[in-house]
Amino acid sequence: MLTKEQKLRYNRQLIIPGFTEQDQEKLFQASVLVIGAGGLGSPVLSYLSSAGIGSIGIVDADRVELSNLHRQILYSEKDIGKQKVDIAAERLRAMNSSLHLKAYSSRWDRNLASSIASNYHVLID
Repeated sequence: MLTKEQKLRYNRQLIIPGFTEQDQEKLFQASVLVIGAGGLGSPVLSYLSSAGIGSIGIVDADRVELSNLHRQILYSEKDIGKQKVDIAAERLRAMNSSLHLKAYSSRWDRNLASSIASNYHVLID
C-alpha cells in the first residue's frame, strides 16, 4: 500500500487509466541497469528515477566533457572532468532519495556483465 507521500509523488502515473497502486509497487521492486550515462542514458536515468524504479545501476567509465553538455542533461559546466557515474548518482539521489543506486565506474565488458547483469531485471544500453 502506498504512503500518502508516494501517492502524491506518483499521482500523475496513478491517474493513468489502468495503472494501479499495485503497478507502482512493481516499479518500486524493479531493478534496471543502464549501460552508459551519456546522450541516451542520461535522460533514461532521469526518467527511471523519477518514475519510481526502486534500484538502478549505472555503468560508465567516462568523464564529463564540455562537448557533452548540449545533450547530456544530468551534467553542467561545473561537472567537467568528473566521473559521469558519480555526478549522475548524485543528481538522481537528489531527485529521488528513496532510490537504491549502484554506480560502476567501468567500461562494460564480459567480466562486468557476468558479475552484475543477473542482479537486474532489465538492462538498457
